[in-house]
Amino acid sequence: MGAGLADWSLRWFPDGFVFALVALLLVFVAGLLTGSSARELTEYFGQGFWSLIPFTMQMAMVIIGGYVVASSPAISKLIQRLARMPKDPRSAAAFVAFFSLFTALISWGLSLIFSGLLARQVAKNVPETDYRALGAAAYLGTGSVWALGLSSSATLLMATPSSMPAALMHISGTIPLTQTLYLWQNAVLASVLILSGIVVTYFSCPLHSEKTAAWYGVADESSAPAEERQTPGEWLEYSPILSVAVAILGLSYLVGVLHRRGPLSALDLNTYNLLFLMIGLLLHWRPRAFVRAVAEAVPSTAGVLLQFPFYGGIFGLVTMSAISNIMAHFFVRISSHQTFPILVALYSALLGMLVPSGGSKWIIEAPYVMQAAKDLRVHLGWVVQVYNAAEALPNLVNPFWMLPLLGILKVKARDLVGFGLLQLMVNSVLVLFLAWLLAFTLPYVPPLSP
Repeated sequence: MGAGLADWSLRWFPDGFVFALVALLLVFVAGLLTGSSARELTEYFGQGFWSLIPFTMQMAMVIIGGYVVASSPAISKLIQRLARMPKDPRSAAAFVAFFSLFTALISWGLSLIFSGLLARQVAKNVPETDYRALGAAAYLGTGSVWALGLSSSATLLMATPSSMPAALMHISGTIPLTQTLYLWQNAVLASVLILSGIVVTYFSCPLHSEKTAAWYGVADESSAPAEERQTPGEWLEYSPILSVAVAILGLSYLVGVLHRRGPLSALDLNTYNLLFLMIGLLLHWRPRAFVRAVAEAVPSTAGVLLQFPFYGGIFGLVTMSAISNIMAHFFVRISSHQTFPILVALYSALLGMLVPSGGSKWIIEAPYVMQAAKDLRVHLGWVVQVYNAAEALPNLVNPFWMLPLLGILKVKARDLVGFGLLQLMVNSVLVLFLAWLLAFTLPYVPPLSP
């Protein structure tokens, strides 16, 4: 059934950009139905279109930072050593799933690249493994726990005043990571999803399969030879002097930020991206190698650069029209303090099929969701984490964030979605149950002043 649904989705599901356009038109129609004129809505769309430019750049840098770290020579050698550990197909798939899930807690960009390269190496060492199962395992972190970890765009956005739209800041104020990522409830939720993901991956991987890497025609590519300096003018491009000096400068700044603000408050999108770029600069050692890695990463940011302005237009339509207030009142009317987390989870997962981006979708949802949470006196940080866990669910079947991984594995989305659908069935039950249960352990905390 999973393979059949995967084939169906490849045939009938459009590109992620089409989902964004459909969502934009639906919100525009909703604005008309709530009393705004077409002229007013057009103005709201235009005013919101470029409102997410800082956030767009930050998201693109998350992808680039993850890629330059994962593709560095030191990490590549680590991947080759790790790939020799599993000895049979099921342990191979579970092994890749383990690293996909744990690296996703550090960075979803790092997880996609690291796990994809690991899956390629494992396929060479355990050639009888189902290549589709390996690919789905490599994507598992981005489809389940990434938003519960350190690169969660919604969580970091709420902790970064410079990235928050003024309308959202007025509603919730900033929410520090101590009320989101560092909650023990968040650790429980992430741990359950990690354990479940590894177990399901292990038992769903076929013991015998013809769909191996060889069947897909994935060649055993050898590493490209190292480039050498050709002219005297290229000397600095191949010297580590500049890389080390600038990396020390950037890391020294981060140490100062940690000292001034403390480790629990220092992490936001800006410090996070700077950390990965400085580490990548050191790991690649030479400026020429670092620039080449960045150039290889840039195509993976195309979806973010194209679609986020349109999500900004949606944000303008939602926040400047009556839609935001109407949705907030709707959530309050149909839910209670106890049922609100379940409602947020269901709504976020369904909307994720149209807007496959945790950060931009949160920008759209947050104004009315957070207002309703305040009215119902639900812990605001937990609402953010419930959103994070639920919005990752459609990633398992939506091909938008698979694109960097598909390029590494040289497969199509339909090859991975079948296994992803199985994980979706299990994770949906776990997320809804834990979102409801753990909410009882958290008292309401008034928002901080903007």
